[in-house]
Order: sequence, then structure tokens, then C-alpha cells
Amino acid sequence: MTLLHELEATIQARKSADPDTSWTARLLSKGPEKCAEKFGEEAIEAIIEAVRDDKAGLASEGADVLYHFLVMLAARDVSLDDVLAVLAQRQGLSGIDEKAARPSAS
Repeated sequence: MTLLHELEATIQARKSADPDTSWTARLLSKGPEKCAEKFGEEAIEAIIEAVRDDKAGLASEGADVLYHFLVMLAARDVSLDDVLAVLAQRQGLSGIDEKAARPSAS
């Protein structure tokens, strides 16, 4: 089991925890939209650290991004393995070719 899978398992376990004692339970209790908003905030903070060229800051914010991404997935009942399966399907494809093969968003 990878560290991300272990973190995902912890997040799943916290779904039923008391929001007064668990940050993860508190986030999840606010709904998927709030979880997505928090993920976006953390992503912006990671971008800022990348632009500043602050390696330690980027590593810290990157950890926050990964955690909040997993919380957002859990809020919508999407597993890490679901995401990894998509990545596995894309492996070995040119990014340009992969994007061209996607259904149109319009």
C-alpha cells in the first residue's frame, strides 16, 4: 500500500468521525463543493510557492494539495484507484494525442 493509499484510507475512516474532533470530517461535512473550494485554495498556494521558487514552501503546499485532492475525491466517492486507472490508460500516449481523443466539452 502506498502512502497516498494509506492517506485515502484514513480520509475514508474519518468520514464518520465527529467534525468537532476531525478536520477531515469537518471538511467532508460541509459538502463536496466546500471540499473542491479548499482544494482550489491549496492549489493556488502551491502555484504561488512555485513562482517564488520556494522549494520547501512548494513541498509543503504540495502535500496540502494532495491531501485536499483526496478529500475532494472522497466527497464525491471517487477513489484514488479510479484516478490511477485513468493515468494508466493515458500512459505512453502523447499528451497532444490524448487530449485530441477526448470527447468535446461543448
